[in-house]
Amino acid sequence: MKAKIALITGGYTEEAAVSFKSAAFVYTQLDHEKYDVYRITISKEAWFYEDPNGERHSVAKEDFTLPLQGETITFDLAFIMVHGVPGEDGRLQSYFDLLNIPYTSCDALTSALTMNKGYTKAVLSGIPELFLAKSVLLFESQRVDAIRIVESNLSLPYFVKPNAGGSSIGMTKVKEASQLQQAIDKAFDAENTGKQVIVEEFVTGREFSEGIFRNAAGELIVLPATEVRTTREFFDYEAKYVPGLTEEITPADLTVEQQQRAARILKEIYVRLNCKGMVRVDFFLESGTDKFYFIEINTIPGQTAQSFIPQQVRAYGMKEGEFYAELIESALKRPV
Repeated sequence: MKAKIALITGGYTEEAAVSFKSAAFVYTQLDHEKYDVYRITISKEAWFYEDPNGERHSVAKEDFTLPLQGETITFDLAFIMVHGVPGEDGRLQSYFDLLNIPYTSCDALTSALTMNKGYTKAVLSGIPELFLAKSVLLFESQRVDAIRIVESNLSLPYFVKPNAGGSSIGMTKVKEASQLQQAIDKAFDAENTGKQVIVEEFVTGREFSEGIFRNAAGELIVLPATEVRTTREFFDYEAKYVPGLTEEITPADLTVEQQQRAARILKEIYVRLNCKGMVRVDFFLESGTDKFYFIEINTIPGQTAQSFIPQQVRAYGMKEGEFYAELIESALKRPV
């Protein structure tokens, strides 16, 4: 009997647009001879499955079942492709934990933790060979005093971003003190990002993104890195999603020693954060020092044909369908 997979897409933030594209690509790559796949859209208004005729069927939230054509579909696994809230911050994971339904992503605690950039950096502090940019974490209660806090602790230029956002939404590079207040307000006011802001000293260097996952055999596999070169001031939302603004080189031009060092760091990050499934880590290689600086970790990375992870999977020598099957089989083996 084929496993029934709920491929979950949508979400409650601006990242829903990317989520729909990711889920559409995953759907085309999965082996439909092996899996019955149902794309489940979630939004603040409704959770539903849209059949081939365009008719919407509501999901029963009390047990995550799908009444469909006189029968009730129960799912063997949730393949979470919701970027941002509630798919990347632990809320969906907690829901599925309560229902004893396995899922492909990190667990609820790790998902919640890694959505918080400041807390993640605190956990990763002390990893050998990994460096962290100097930063301050601002809470809503400190908003009126934010300028003083930043300027008394950090040196220009800064990166200002929501502490719990994704896709570079609400992010600003600040090169002059006069730009700081506007950048802080933009980050605080970004929708569904928790009303916390992290400000970091800028690191100058080459930017990379690299995936790591645990396969069905339990092995940690580090994928080839991607180097990101953009014509924008930094790798912002437009650079990520507007064609032609960014050059992505996969596999990246790194020395053997740099590749091995990156792999050691990524494995330590994965283990220390108790990750599951696939994650993607973004980092800088600082100019002049060759130090790896952590940027952030993404526990539900984008999965369009042009996204980093599919690029890296192909560079590794796998087909995307094989890769997604590894994530599914690995998740099905984990205890619920």
